[in-house]
Amino acid sequence: MAAETTLAPVGWDYDLVVIGSGPAGEKGAVQAAYFGKRVAIVEKEPQPGGACVHTGTLPSKTMRETAIFLSGRAQREVYGVHVTVDPAVAVPKLLSRKDAVRAAEVDRINWNIGRHKVDSILGRAQLLGPNEMVVTATRGAARRITSEFILIASGSIPHRPSHVPFDDPDVDDSDTILQLDRMPKDLVILGAGVIGCEYASMFAALEVRVTLVEGRKEILSFLDADMSEALRLAMTELGVNFLLGDSATRVVREGTRIVTELASGGLLESEKLLFAAGRSGATAGLGLEEVGVNQGARGSIVVDADFRTNVRSIFAAGDVVGFPALASTSMEQGRVAVCNMFGFTYKKQMSGLWPMGVYTIPEVSAVGVAEEDAQAQGRKVVVGRGPYALNARGKIIGDTRGMVKLVFDATTRVLIGAHVIGDHATELVHIGQAIIGLGGTVDTIVGMVFNYPTLSECYKDAAYDALGRFEGAGREARRAGPLSAPDVAAAAEPAR
Repeated sequence: MAAETTLAPVGWDYDLVVIGSGPAGEKGAVQAAYFGKRVAIVEKEPQPGGACVHTGTLPSKTMRETAIFLSGRAQREVYGVHVTVDPAVAVPKLLSRKDAVRAAEVDRINWNIGRHKVDSILGRAQLLGPNEMVVTATRGAARRITSEFILIASGSIPHRPSHVPFDDPDVDDSDTILQLDRMPKDLVILGAGVIGCEYASMFAALEVRVTLVEGRKEILSFLDADMSEALRLAMTELGVNFLLGDSATRVVREGTRIVTELASGGLLESEKLLFAAGRSGATAGLGLEEVGVNQGARGSIVVDADFRTNVRSIFAAGDVVGFPALASTSMEQGRVAVCNMFGFTYKKQMSGLWPMGVYTIPEVSAVGVAEEDAQAQGRKVVVGRGPYALNARGKIIGDTRGMVKLVFDATTRVLIGAHVIGDHATELVHIGQAIIGLGGTVDTIVGMVFNYPTLSECYKDAAYDALGRFEGAGREARRAGPLSAPDVAAAAEPAR
C-alpha cells in the first residue's frame, strides 16, 4: 500500500473511508479525492488491488496469454507447427509472468492512490456504527476512525461447499489454483461458468486432459445461443470433455487420485480438481449485522440504484453487491456510488450498456441484447453474421472459426446487440458498444469505412448480411439464411 499520512480531522476524521482497494475501492476513493474530499482506504492485505490483481482477473488472464504462447497454439493454426509443452518449464513460466504483471499493477495502484493524496491504512475494518469503525492492524494495534460516508468494496471469495475437501492439496478453488505446484496430467473442473470455462480452455491448451462438469445443459447460458454453442465446439476441439446436465455429489481422495462421484452415478478420477461454481461476498467480520446493513445471498450486500445500503451513510460497490461482479462494472459502481453520496452531478447512474468479456480460448464478448432474449421480449429482430473465415485478417492470423453476430431491431433498424467469438473478441465488441450507445443502425455500419485487412471488417460483413434481410434481397445466399456457428466452421475447412 502507499505510505500512510495523517490529516487533521474537521468534524469527521474523513469525508470518506473505503474498505477494500480492489477496482471498486480504488476508483471510488480516487473519484472522491479528485473532487477535494478527504479520503482513506482501509486494506487488510499487504498490497492493494484485491482479488482482481492477486487471485482473479489479471493473474488468470496473464496465465491464459502465457499458456497460448507456451502451447504454440497460434503458430500451430497458422504454420502447422506442433509444440510440445514441457510441464517442468510451463509452471514456472506461468507463475513468473503472472507475478510480474501483478507487481506492475500494484505499483500503478499505489501511484494512483498517492498522487490523489488518499490515505492508506493497513488493517482489518469492523463497523461500530453508521459513521465509525475500528481498524485492527496485523500486529494487533487498533485505531478508531470516523467518516461522513463509508464505501464497502471488500470484494468476494470463492464459494466452498462442504462436500468438497478443500484441505486436500490437490483440490483447488479459483484462488488456490493460481498457486499451481505442477502441471497435472488430468483435471476435473466442477462448474462451467466463466471461471470454469476459462481455466478449462487454458489447461486444455497446455495438453492437460480436462473434464468439465456442469449441472445445466449448456455452458454460459447468459451468452447468445450461437456464441455458447460455438464456444462449446471450439473447446471440445481443444480437448475439453464436457459432462453437461450432471453434478458432483462427493469428492474424495483414493491413493494418488481424486475421485468425483456424480449424480448420474458415474465416477471421475483425476490428478487435480478445481471447484469453480460461484463466489461469496467477503463480508465476514465487517460488523454489518451489528450496524444493521441488509445482506443478500452468500454474504452479498443489498444496495439501491445509487449503491446506497439501507444505512444512509454506508454505500457498497463491486463484487460484494453481486452480479455482474466484473472488474469493469465494479470500477464504475465505485465512481457512481461516490458521486451519489456527495451529490456530484456528472455521473449519477451506471450505464445499462456494459460489455461482458469471457477470456476462454477463443475469447467471447457481448454487449446489448442476445437474439433469443429479444425474441422472448416480443421484439422482432434481424440478424447478420460476419465470419472470420471470410475475412482477410482472419485468414492471416489463422482464426477461421470466429464470428461477429449483430442483432438489429427489425422496425427501427437500430443495432441492439453485438456478439463476438474469436481472437480479439473482447476488443472488437467495443465497436458494437459505441454504435449501440449512439443509436446507430445497420445503415450506419454499412456506410462506415474500416481498415483493411482487419477483423473489424466483420462488422461490415455482418451488416451487409443483415441488410439483405431488411431489403428482402433475393440472392441465393440470403435466401438460404445466415451462417450458423457450425456452418462457419465448415466453410473454413479445406477441401479433402
